[in-house]
Amino acid sequence: MKKALLAATAVASAVAASLVAAPLASASGWDRHDRSAVPFTEATVTAGADGSFTLQWKARGTDRVEIKANGRVVAKGGSQGRAVVKGLPAADRQWFDFKPGRGQGLRLADRLIKLDGTANFRDAGGYRTSTGQWVRMGEIYRSDALDKLTGNDLAKLQRLRVRTVFDLRMEDERTKAADQVPAGATYVFAGSGSFQTMPRTPDEAVKAMVDAERAMVSGAGGRKAYTQVFEGIERDRSRSVLFHCTAGKDRTGWAGAALLTALGVPRETVEADYLASNDYRKAANDAILSHLPAQQAAVYKPLLDVRPEYLNAGYDAVKAEYGSFDRYLKDGLGIDARELKELKRDLLVG
Repeated sequence: MKKALLAATAVASAVAASLVAAPLASASGWDRHDRSAVPFTEATVTAGADGSFTLQWKARGTDRVEIKANGRVVAKGGSQGRAVVKGLPAADRQWFDFKPGRGQGLRLADRLIKLDGTANFRDAGGYRTSTGQWVRMGEIYRSDALDKLTGNDLAKLQRLRVRTVFDLRMEDERTKAADQVPAGATYVFAGSGSFQTMPRTPDEAVKAMVDAERAMVSGAGGRKAYTQVFEGIERDRSRSVLFHCTAGKDRTGWAGAALLTALGVPRETVEADYLASNDYRKAANDAILSHLPAQQAAVYKPLLDVRPEYLNAGYDAVKAEYGSFDRYLKDGLGIDARELKELKRDLLVG
């Protein structure tokens, strides 16, 4: 049992399994401080296994919403609605333009990027902030390991403009399973350390995951890795940017949570996005656990899961170490107020 803590997730990435799509999380609500030009309080696109797309929306201050795909209207309705769209031509990614009768529209797609070699490759955008702005889609992606990408996968990522890849794995992980990177993309090794001893009980496993999350914030390796990612996202005007680890849920999960928090996405929405890895990785995780003895599976399950207490441990570490998230960005990751403002200007709509 003496092996790297991340061995479980490394095995998970090696399992070829079907994907159970997670529901798209969307922020809702509005307060008097909301001055966004985007009237949508909710808007989601969910791809079905049969090739259909379910569109849902809520918008205030308008009685008409029209949705286009490939330049033609595929759905319309009032300020609140739901539509199922079928029969669209095959595409790398199907985009939908949500156009309200008044105000600024949104361009959205299903969060999942379907690839043969990954299970948890998804868009980090498409979420509403507490001020009513929206995080652009098609700019920042997050994923599990890229070592099993096929030629078709790489061509697809090239067409999706993935130009910078940040690898958050450890050195031994990337040595054993080197990234496949789309042509023309820049590869950046931003790895950080982790625990080296396999837990012996489920409680030890949970504690190890909580401690690992804290180390992402307070450890020197974590600060260095996330500084590289944030600075890379802030400086790269030719996005798209991709960050990933082995399972795309822990180190990648904190990177995604930190980015969304920095952009002003509410905590409950950030948590929903973080926990979605449980759904995207369900088939792969179930396959791993089914091949283990019951006692060993009980220890592995907390390592394969993402849980609220893991994410909360990261936020708790931010509060204990820095006092506030803004101070974490500035003192921990080197993103000052001017750079954060530029990041929001680039990545937010509204």
